[in-house]
Amino acid sequence: MSRRLVMTLLCIVLLPVLSTLVSAHKVTVEASTKECFFEDLHRHDQMTVTYQVGEGGHLDIDFWLTDPEGDVLAKQIRQSTGSTSITAEKDGRYEYCFSNQMSTMADKQVSFNVHGIIYIPEEADIVAPVEREIRSLAIGLLAVKDEQEYIVVRERRHRDTAESTNDRVKWWSVLQAIVLFSVVAWQVYYLKSFFEVKRII
Repeated sequence: MSRRLVMTLLCIVLLPVLSTLVSAHKVTVEASTKECFFEDLHRHDQMTVTYQVGEGGHLDIDFWLTDPEGDVLAKQIRQSTGSTSITAEKDGRYEYCFSNQMSTMADKQVSFNVHGIIYIPEEADIVAPVEREIRSLAIGLLAVKDEQEYIVVRERRHRDTAESTNDRVKWWSVLQAIVLFSVVAWQVYYLKSFFEVKRII
């Protein structure tokens, strides 16, 4: 079989598998609280966390990622979307948190993805070119999936904004029509009173 045919078959087989393995997580972070998650990593493993606030307040959230000793590796304050990639320097539990402690009333809905690359030392068995291509395709598919999820959340937010603007314009038009008819009625009444003949008996 030709190499192209092998790659096509592998893509067809891997696409459903990868789509079930990598899925977006959604969490609602209530006002004045935080939600934390963790991943166990080994030295030289890579991890990427991407997130986006879909609903709530000003669509902003605080995010930070810490290593097993509690040192902050990444911190983003009041962001609506973000992405952080790290390479583990030590074995242990890496924790990442979404904080809504700055808000006293608005709950926030955050969708996020976590994916990574497990480090394989150079001494390991030589990787076949097909396997290298499969890994490269898997990484590309993850990037495409993240981008699609970002676009879906962004489209939802823009649709909500457009519907809200449409409602405001509709009610503003109704108010203008009421004011216009009221002014016309008052002018007719006022001008009519000029032409009335007043009789003194």
